[in-house]
Amino acid sequence: MAKTLWFLAIVAFCVALGRDSWDTWVHRTVLPDTLAETSVEVRDRDGALLRVFTVENGRYRLPVSVSGVDPAFIAMLLTYEDKRFLHHSGVDGLAVARAAGQAIWNGGVVSGGSTLTMQVARLLENSGTGRWSGKLRQMRVAWALERRLTKDQILELYLLHAPYGGAVEGVRAGALAWFGKEPARLTQAEAALLVALPQAPEARRPDRHLKAALYARDRVLERMGIAAEDQDLPRHQRDFVRLAPHLADHLRGRDPLALRHDVTVDADLQRKIEALSRTAVRDQAAGVSVAIIVADHHTGEILATSGAPRYSNAGGALGFVDMTRAKRSPGSTLKPLIYGLAFDQGLAHPETIFNDAPIAFGRYAPQNFDGVFRGEITARRALQLSLNIAPVMLTQAMGPRRLMAGLRASGAEPQLPANAAPGLAVALGGVGLSLRDLVQLYAGIAQGGVARSLIDQEGEKRPEGRIMSPRSAWYVSNTLGGLAPPPGASKGRLAYKTGTSYGHRDAWAIGYDGQHVVGVWMGRPDGTPVPGAFGGALAAPVMFEAFGRLKAGFDPLPPPPPDALILPTARLPQPLQYFGRRHDQVARDALTLTFPPDGALLAKGAGIPLKLRGGHAPFTVLLNDHPAMTGLRQRHFVLPDPGAGFSRISVVDASGASQAVEVRLD
Repeated sequence: MAKTLWFLAIVAFCVALGRDSWDTWVHRTVLPDTLAETSVEVRDRDGALLRVFTVENGRYRLPVSVSGVDPAFIAMLLTYEDKRFLHHSGVDGLAVARAAGQAIWNGGVVSGGSTLTMQVARLLENSGTGRWSGKLRQMRVAWALERRLTKDQILELYLLHAPYGGAVEGVRAGALAWFGKEPARLTQAEAALLVALPQAPEARRPDRHLKAALYARDRVLERMGIAAEDQDLPRHQRDFVRLAPHLADHLRGRDPLALRHDVTVDADLQRKIEALSRTAVRDQAAGVSVAIIVADHHTGEILATSGAPRYSNAGGALGFVDMTRAKRSPGSTLKPLIYGLAFDQGLAHPETIFNDAPIAFGRYAPQNFDGVFRGEITARRALQLSLNIAPVMLTQAMGPRRLMAGLRASGAEPQLPANAAPGLAVALGGVGLSLRDLVQLYAGIAQGGVARSLIDQEGEKRPEGRIMSPRSAWYVSNTLGGLAPPPGASKGRLAYKTGTSYGHRDAWAIGYDGQHVVGVWMGRPDGTPVPGAFGGALAAPVMFEAFGRLKAGFDPLPPPPPDALILPTARLPQPLQYFGRRHDQVARDALTLTFPPDGALLAKGAGIPLKLRGGHAPFTVLLNDHPAMTGLRQRHFVLPDPGAGFSRISVVDASGASQAVEVRLD
């Protein structure tokens, strides 16, 4: 009896020693890196994929979780590959014994006996499957993985790394590549193919080995007790979506560590605009490109953006250059800003008459684009005809720096040659601006003169300022809304302006209705001329077509604000009837709010005394853009106390001139 006890004790000791040695051996396993680079994703406003970037070696590997995969696929995978996955500790002894017995009986390998955990070990180390040394290493890593990770974490590693043919890794990438869908909702036949493919991803590719793929898929279905479905296999591997590629590149460069970028773009509209871009240059000379931006000017959100017809340099088109951001000469597209700023300063009104005749400012003698002078003409008609003399005269009267300040107030980033001061040529396009700059400017005019910064990512916010008064913005919109659409374009009221830069290098069209703004640029990215290219003939039809692809019809432009002066020329105050040599006198007699100064801190409770100089009675006082006092003829009066805090006070005279200050009552 004693000898038996000693024998059992010795056996137990040896087993324990072996177990402890095995535990130590597993514990000391150096695991491969379980963190893997995954593809950066760009998603549209509704979560749809716009762009998927590759990882190392040009592979697509998308992040995935167990919860993001169809439960039927998970069940099928476990049933077919590893029935006891949830219960074994990394190696399934029964499966290994069965595989060994089958190999001995048949004189060769019939089944591998690898668990999903062992397959994960092989995928992480990119090791082979044929040699016993490799199998032993996979078993050791599998045991170690099971000790350090949960079952879901191991399963997610498999779902992330399983190969699906070519440069596709992971079930998400596989589902998108073969079926064009996320793996959350798969048919039984689709799930079966995705279960079978990783075992021989190249030999079972349905686009190359259709019979082998069909046989492997049906074996999985048979194992599940499911009748083989009469469902065709995919005959090609789909290209990964690549919408808004220039925007995607920009966002990745701006935030290289982000794995996901959620943008304001609408994927369906983006497809339509990119198709329009390709159509727009189809009949153009080689190298001609086009850029288009569609935005909601109420929110500033960019809904579609195309920087080139094709994301390629084929044919010399320089398609990798994002022409929505390139600085180019804006041609006549700055004229609405010039008139709006001049209206604000009381220098003109839409019905003010200008003398469109030869004029020189020192050595600078601007000409109209067609070389023809029209004589006496209203500001409204001069803007609609895009004549050059009136805007240059206005720029000279208010100063080119005021025009540059207006551009910057809109959020634009104008570019002049290094250390160059702005001159009168800025009025006719002598400054570098991008399509984004111009769309942003017109969005601000559409919003009643409030700067509306364009945004392309969800949640992005930027400070807003004011470009011009609501009255002046309405004057501009009302004038541009009177332009007829180009031949063949949709009918409806759209406020728009075209432009052509010197030498026919750039053709522009920017327009807006009550909700949206669209900008189009056409030309050659390298800056060489495009003979015969005009904004009205080349870019405007594309802009109208972009609106047509956005929606049916146009949203109405806003009504006039309360202080808009809607009068014919003869009924305007005399200084506003005719712009010419008298504008110096107008400047001397201009409305000036002498008290309170801008930024003043005043005591609350006693009202706000206002003192005016110049201007033409009667006067209207606006408090925070709402009429507060009207019909005033004196130049000294008291505005009732508006209460504590900041208040914006505007005074408008009979000519439409205005002055505004912001004060704080405490």
